[in-house]
Amino acid sequence: MGQRLSKRNQSLEEGLPQGRFSASEEAPPQYSAYQQGGLPDVRFPRADAPMGHASNECERRDSKQEGVRVSIYRTLDAVPHLEYYDNAAGRTRRSRPSLEVLRKASDGSTCKDEGAKKKKAAGPVRFGWVTGVMIRCMLNIWGVILFLRLPWITSQAGILLTWLIICISVTVTSVTALSVSAIATNGRVSSGGTYFMISRTLGPELGGPIGLVFAFANALASALNTVGFAETIRDLLLEYNLYIVDPLNDVRIIGVITITVLLLISLAGMEWESKAQILFFIVLLVSFINYFVGTVMPPTQEKQSTGFFSYRSEILLNNLFPDWRGPEGGFFQLFAIFFPSATGILSGVNICGDLKEPETAIPKGTLMAIFYTTLSYLLISATVGACVVRDATGNINDTLLSNSSELCEGLGCSFGWNFTRCEDKGSCSFGLANNYQVINMVSGFGPLIYAGIFAATLSSALGFMVSAPKIFQCLCRDNIYPYIGFFGKGYGKNSEPLRAYILAYLIAVCFILIGQLNVIAPLISNFFLCSYALINFSCFHVSITNSPGWRPAFKYYSRWTSLFGAIISVVLMFLLTWWAALISFGLIIFLFGYLAYKKPQVNWGSSVQASTYNMALSYSVSLSGVEDHIKNFRPQCLVLTGPPHLRPALVDFVSSFTKNISLMICGNILMSDDKSGLSQRTTASLVKWLNQRKVRSFFAPISAKGLREGTCNLMQASGLGKLKPNTLFMGFKMNWQQCSPHMLEDYINTINDTFDSNYGVCILRMMDGLDITEEMLSEDNPAFEADEGTEADHSNDSDRDSGHISEKTQSDQIKTIFQNKQGKKTIDVYWISDDGGLTLLVPYLLTRRKRWNRCKVRVFIVGEQQTMEKDRQEMVSLLQRFRLDVHEVIVMTDSDRPPISKNMKRFEENIAPFRLRDEDHEQGTIHELKRLSPWKVSDKDLDALRLKSERKVRLNEIIRRNSKHAGLVIVLPVPQSDCPSSLYMAWLDALTRGLYCPALLIRGNQQNVLTFYCQ
Repeated sequence: MGQRLSKRNQSLEEGLPQGRFSASEEAPPQYSAYQQGGLPDVRFPRADAPMGHASNECERRDSKQEGVRVSIYRTLDAVPHLEYYDNAAGRTRRSRPSLEVLRKASDGSTCKDEGAKKKKAAGPVRFGWVTGVMIRCMLNIWGVILFLRLPWITSQAGILLTWLIICISVTVTSVTALSVSAIATNGRVSSGGTYFMISRTLGPELGGPIGLVFAFANALASALNTVGFAETIRDLLLEYNLYIVDPLNDVRIIGVITITVLLLISLAGMEWESKAQILFFIVLLVSFINYFVGTVMPPTQEKQSTGFFSYRSEILLNNLFPDWRGPEGGFFQLFAIFFPSATGILSGVNICGDLKEPETAIPKGTLMAIFYTTLSYLLISATVGACVVRDATGNINDTLLSNSSELCEGLGCSFGWNFTRCEDKGSCSFGLANNYQVINMVSGFGPLIYAGIFAATLSSALGFMVSAPKIFQCLCRDNIYPYIGFFGKGYGKNSEPLRAYILAYLIAVCFILIGQLNVIAPLISNFFLCSYALINFSCFHVSITNSPGWRPAFKYYSRWTSLFGAIISVVLMFLLTWWAALISFGLIIFLFGYLAYKKPQVNWGSSVQASTYNMALSYSVSLSGVEDHIKNFRPQCLVLTGPPHLRPALVDFVSSFTKNISLMICGNILMSDDKSGLSQRTTASLVKWLNQRKVRSFFAPISAKGLREGTCNLMQASGLGKLKPNTLFMGFKMNWQQCSPHMLEDYINTINDTFDSNYGVCILRMMDGLDITEEMLSEDNPAFEADEGTEADHSNDSDRDSGHISEKTQSDQIKTIFQNKQGKKTIDVYWISDDGGLTLLVPYLLTRRKRWNRCKVRVFIVGEQQTMEKDRQEMVSLLQRFRLDVHEVIVMTDSDRPPISKNMKRFEENIAPFRLRDEDHEQGTIHELKRLSPWKVSDKDLDALRLKSERKVRLNEIIRRNSKHAGLVIVLPVPQSDCPSSLYMAWLDALTRGLYCPALLIRGNQQNVLTFYCQ
């Protein structure tokens, strides 16, 4: 220990910087304090022990060059580091040493020159929580409605209900912001914003539709804000009797020019776009200050004529309560108009790939933006409601002094103005209820308000113009929809989606050229609400799954508030515009259906997977407490396929009656000396092959010394609870005469052990065999090596089991007979012995499939000539009770006849290599040879079982005569304990010899799997 410790001390002292740590036998170790940017330095005292291996010297030198810390267990062992867990797009994750490398006795003696340390490339521009999230969200929340519609909403709904509308909108956005913060802090969030969070939480089926719709909605929102800016410019021109062409075309021309300028700003890069946003933000702040200063300034006579009298308690009390007017007078109508102004909270999330620390920037920036914008909405609605009356004429001659003879009614009378005439006629042009430019009129300097309107519209249009391509780029890179990958390419150090920018620009231009977006605007609000609903549902769903991977750093959220936010968002969608909500849901369902059908090959660890696991675990546990019932029996198959791609016919046949009905497990027994077994990569490729073939099966590799041991282990270990196999499927051993006798004994003992384990046994034989290894090798496939064994020779499978499936093998699926429609063939069942009904159940399950549904089932039974009709009627009655659709029942009355001599002679020739003749050996020697070679067939064994052998050969003659054109023949005798393995194998071979159709040898475990009772 002392020498080993000295070596370790020396290596650590050379490989690490000096620090305040000492280790000795007298004193405990002392650690230096933690410092920013690194971990505590450690130092061991140098010992005079000899140097370690050259590999340790290599490791220490590499550690010095790379500037990394090493473990105290071993210099090759890695200490925890961020780079081992970083799998961000575009980055190469650093790999830690594998267990195989760490477990080697020596570290090796070769040194690799790692080369000079590469200089870090200049990183892309990243933004903090203020400029990247808070300012961006505030600019998108503040919009045209703040300046042009909020005073009008206040006049209609009153200050109290206006505050209620604001609070409901803020409740939805705040709950959504809490859900966004929880999801964003549960790991690193890449670019893609809303789409990224929903798709990585709920999976691609829901994330894909929302990403596509939300990106489109952002492009439309950019067009709408641009049109709002263009209309304001047009109105200013009309005040001075100026125009370009006509009012409608002026909007189109100004809008296209504006969106083109915004596109150029976006193409210049996020840094320039961020600077433009800061400029817009400053202009908006100045316009707000200008407005609040104007509310406290003494009103001029001209402003008084338009209804502005500064702060008055009478005006405040009068405007507290609603005064509904016109067709748009109603709570939900006004809510529908106001709510789009609350959207924009996802602006920071949409560019999360450009943030320095999105995990902290998104929660802080989004919540602060909601707080400040809500405060501004509340203050503006309260102050404008306390300063401006609802109706005014704008005529400076409507003072009481000028109209002293007329009757004066209304709030203006107390301030010296008579607005009664226009109030009675409903012809007032000014006041909160009639003038959309109230904020401009109240402000200290009107042009600054126009600048604020321009800043609000342009900043929102620019924000949406940037958000739409970022979302669409992430969607394109995931490649879950066809034909859109072209737009996912990024350019520059920020990976700017230039192609997606052009696409968003073209979409925006198309809608700007329409000029009338009043019908489309509600649809955009519904798209945003739909996104909010799914974000909240994502947070709720991932919370209730109790997945260990759900560990958000943001703790101020609740699964129930998220569920409330999801429900209220859906309700608001239908309350605002029900037809737009139906269109939104229709589009989402269509896109969802496409992805559900295509099933993208992605794995993002979604909450749907966690929920599926929870349900599967819960149902499996609850099912374990339920006693088995015959009515619910299903053939749950353990299939000895080896690597499944080498025996596709066996896989396809079992899958044809187990898919979506019962359990199927493909077992692969590895019989090599290497105990490491299949690599994870090879196992994954085999599972991928099964999925590409649309086979619903598990794959279970296991290491064993032989086929018998491996099968016993699989039968004992496979499955979970009630989901355990009850039927063993295997291929027929075509090389039973050429293979080693020990392998033949192993094969037959596997069948015996299966019956001992209370399993049913099914053996599939095809004329050309099941193993396609030689066929694959003939195509010069380099993924596998030649194998001397043939069908079912599992002892040699280890030579090819470790090979990884090539991409060509995965893509070029070999077609088998069981993938074709079987047509009007017959399935001939030779029900010689009652095994509980498994022999009849499998054909019934086959005929329920589309490929086999035209086949007719014929049942052959053994009977006497005198009672043939009676036997047939009894069997028909039994099958009708079982409700099995059997086309015909045939009674075999000639099964007791002796077989043809040449067929019997062929049988004896097949068994001849395994004979142990009495005349060649003494009696005692025969017993000893029989003990050492149990597969040998003595004359005594052959004589005792001669009658059974003749019946097997005779039955084969009957099968070949009656089932020439059958699609499948089913029969299997039970092995006997006194029957040598070679003789039993000869029986199986004799039963199915000469058949050109697949033959299935089935034998149940003598327990009923069919019943005609209801309970």
